Amino acid sequence: MNEKEIKTLTDIGRDFMKCPVWSETLLSDQDKKLPQPELYHEAEADSEVIPLPRNFEDLDLNENLFDLLRSRKSRRVYTEEALSLLELSFLLWSAQGVKGRRGEKYATLRTAPSGGARHGFECYVEVPRVTGLEPGIYHYLAGNHALELRSSQTEDDRLLAVAGQKWAARAPAILYFTAVPYRFEWRYTIHAHRIALVDLGHVGENLYLAAEALKLGTCGIGAFRQSHCDQVLKVDGYNEFTVYVQPVGRVR
Repeated sequence: MNEKEIKTLTDIGRDFMKCPVWSETLLSDQDKKLPQPELYHEAEADSEVIPLPRNFEDLDLNENLFDLLRSRKSRRVYTEEALSLLELSFLLWSAQGVKGRRGEKYATLRTAPSGGARHGFECYVEVPRVTGLEPGIYHYLAGNHALELRSSQTEDDRLLAVAGQKWAARAPAILYFTAVPYRFEWRYTIHAHRIALVDLGHVGENLYLAAEALKLGTCGIGAFRQSHCDQVLKVDGYNEFTVYVQPVGRVR
């Protein structure tokens, strides 16, 4: 890539971060009364659904917010110890858990905020070492607080997915967040994509604080191989694609 191409892409990136003049004449698909997209993915036909435990009161949690904010940092060195299923359940709920609904199918209220309660993300988790789960890549069913097995990959494939970052590939659990853009576009049209990435930051910080409360470590990474991640997660790369990866592990 030459300097001119880099400059062009840099300018595109900067323009993307700006908020264009909000036009009241720009009709969204919601304004046009087009069908609303799904609130979250349901389990695939014939897939095995694994309910997740909710007895979070049994966890040894640090509930002091000041302590969590003060101690929170990106942690990249993990032990070989597995996570418990209850710990993983709490992490998933903290990042994308559904707490309530507005109407039957209008919106979900979740642990992380989202513009217009659109919540245009799905979460997948790879579990090399989680007690009670077979190794594999699972889809988090936010509406049911459950998991379904989607695929598996070797350790070498995992290293490829995280762009050669060995510390990330060695984590006992790796969370992959995908975007489903039309959930945002249905309401926010051309503004949707900037709003979506702001919302993704909310999700990531929730996961940071949840890990810290469990005395675990995490580090959000933007360096991953997009096409490989999309392939192993079985998403099409256009209507749904990987946007963020967060390994989680036990720290010394």
